[in-house]
Amino acid sequence: MANVPKLSDPQSELLDKVDVFIFDCDGVIWRGDSLIDGIAETLERLRKAGKKMFFVTNNSTKSRAGYKKKFDGLGLTDVPAEEIFSSSFAAAAYLEQSNFPTDGSKKVYVIGEVGIGEELDLIGIPHLGGPADNDKVANMGSGGRLEVDPDVGAVIVGFDRDVNYYKIQYAQLCINEGDAEFIATNLDAVTHLTDAQEWAGNGSMVGAIRGCTGQEPTVVGKPSPLMIEYLESKYGMDRSRICMVGDRLDTDVLFGTDNGLKSLLVLSGVTSEEKLLSPDNSITPDFYADDINAFFASETATV
Repeated sequence: MANVPKLSDPQSELLDKVDVFIFDCDGVIWRGDSLIDGIAETLERLRKAGKKMFFVTNNSTKSRAGYKKKFDGLGLTDVPAEEIFSSSFAAAAYLEQSNFPTDGSKKVYVIGEVGIGEELDLIGIPHLGGPADNDKVANMGSGGRLEVDPDVGAVIVGFDRDVNYYKIQYAQLCINEGDAEFIATNLDAVTHLTDAQEWAGNGSMVGAIRGCTGQEPTVVGKPSPLMIEYLESKYGMDRSRICMVGDRLDTDVLFGTDNGLKSLLVLSGVTSEEKLLSPDNSITPDFYADDINAFFASETATV
């Protein structure tokens, strides 16, 4: 059985030792389109305690601006856009850091929703695919072939509720025949589309492209170090004083342990206590809690 302590004295075990909290969103702040009870009050108390916060999601369907609208719509209007980081942003940042051309000589083919394209637009990288290819059908009649843009230099695969065979074929041709770089926003097996059940995540879309190309993608979302390196360079933070808070072992907790951060798993998302403490689990956070309201639960209980 994995030996992981449940958070019992939040002040001494965590709050006194952490200056920066990095929160996953789905399963930590909200489920689907429903805010988890008590979250707004907990975030407000953390701010009053002087804690810096960032919200880092592997969901690529929205841009940072799109997620700002979601935070506002859920009543979390105190969260500025500068605190929000999505894997769509991470994909664009990776290409920018790689000096991907912005002069039109190279393009990006996107399997994904509007978030990726919006982030690419912000840094001037031309792209095609995405929602524009939702209804396209490849000609598979006698002699049928799919012509692709020879200038595609990268393929980004993000979560896409309208993924289809046309997009898969276009992507594999760009990678197999055009030598385009294969980039994945994340590998999450399941995702929170609603608060009623789990839905197949971007791992299924990435798996389709991996299966027909035989290539492993460059992964830019958690647990890849790209986002923590970006935050560290921008804000000069001490990793030993940062805590990653998430509901997934293989992305959130691994992001923390692999990158020298403290880590807290919450049971408000996809991971059960049984799974966490199972002898088959090899990924262990520093602590776990029912949800982030546990940060101040002992104080509330004594009031």
